[in-house]
Amino acid sequence: MKINKTIWRVLGPLAIAAVLVLGLLLLPFSFGTPSQSTMSKAATSLSDNVLKGQRIKNAAAKDNYVPFIGSSELLRMDSFHPSVLAQKYHRDYTPFLLGKAGTQSLTHFLSMNAMTNMTGKKAVVIISPQWFVKQGVNKNMFDFFYSPAQVAYFVEHAKNNTADRYAASRMLDFPSGSSDGTVEDALKNIALGKPITGYQRAYITDFKANMLDHEDALFSQIAPGSNQATIDKAAKALPADYNFGTLDQLAIKIGKKETAGNPYEIKNSFYNQRVKSHIKRLKDSQENFDYRYSPEFSDFQLLLNTMAKKKMDVMFVIPPINARWADYTGLDMNMINDFTRKIEYQLRSQGFEHILDLTQDGAEPYFMEDTIHIGWRGWLKMDQSVAPFLKDLKADPQHYKMNNHFYTKSWQNAKAPVKVD
Repeated sequence: MKINKTIWRVLGPLAIAAVLVLGLLLLPFSFGTPSQSTMSKAATSLSDNVLKGQRIKNAAAKDNYVPFIGSSELLRMDSFHPSVLAQKYHRDYTPFLLGKAGTQSLTHFLSMNAMTNMTGKKAVVIISPQWFVKQGVNKNMFDFFYSPAQVAYFVEHAKNNTADRYAASRMLDFPSGSSDGTVEDALKNIALGKPITGYQRAYITDFKANMLDHEDALFSQIAPGSNQATIDKAAKALPADYNFGTLDQLAIKIGKKETAGNPYEIKNSFYNQRVKSHIKRLKDSQENFDYRYSPEFSDFQLLLNTMAKKKMDVMFVIPPINARWADYTGLDMNMINDFTRKIEYQLRSQGFEHILDLTQDGAEPYFMEDTIHIGWRGWLKMDQSVAPFLKDLKADPQHYKMNNHFYTKSWQNAKAPVKVD
């Protein structure tokens, strides 16, 4: 008897807590819409939970928040970062930053696919050439950002078409795609062009999706971390009125000061922490890098297809590479030019016309913050195109012509086309 009481004292509270949590996740009740404060913090948080979730992003999409989709460059929050300029100069839009190191097309596809309030809206996508390596997205990175809720949404709404069959088969390439046996079997059916079974639909759409939605609702009530203090501090360095010439001179001044300690115009803090101790072995280390042949081109097509279905109007930015660093490491800039032609062909041939190619600006002083990330003058030049594009947040009528050829291995391994047909 005493043993039973002791066991209950130890395990009883855990059992009660488990029942309460399960009730919160399964019972049909509403948590309401995320507050303005929560959405404002989430917009600059670059939080994993915000990226994987849907509630905060869908609420923000109803307001004047615009998705800025990318990867590690979004965290380079100097005084000319899109979030800083939008705040300082009282733009009619607020960037909602989606991405960090390791997020690539497949993650962004799942995220955007499940954003139900983006129809007829605008977005900005920064395409990193470094995504397009031979093996495609790193398995560990995709698994880290894997969202069961977004995959459940995909399964629930999947059709028997080339895009969804490719997406399902692609997810099965990763351990996370097999993390739930029923979801794995449903993905296999979709990949083969078969309907999911009644049990799979009931489990995924009625049980799992409901539980994940409640989990998202529960955690979205907890304000995410924010980089707002960094944004506020960076904004204080800017003049009250927007003038490109004045701002460009300020960007030069700040960039010169921040990069004075090395010959590559890399921000000193980054150079000292990440580069300096490895500088000798990095000489000619990128001679064999190649971004022209990759499954990423087909993963990117999934993102394009989703944006086309939602009738979105999107600006794509292709960032440069620090020319001084490329020269030192032996990176082939002709290869970069071929990559740019290939990705631009994929965009323009399907009707995506808003493309800002910055790949020729890598030698411009203080354009880059480090080896591959846009910095002071780079952000400022990007703003010259982004700000007019976002003057009106409603998408203009689009006439996309989506081409399933871009899901094939022959396209992944194709040489750069000479021009758009």
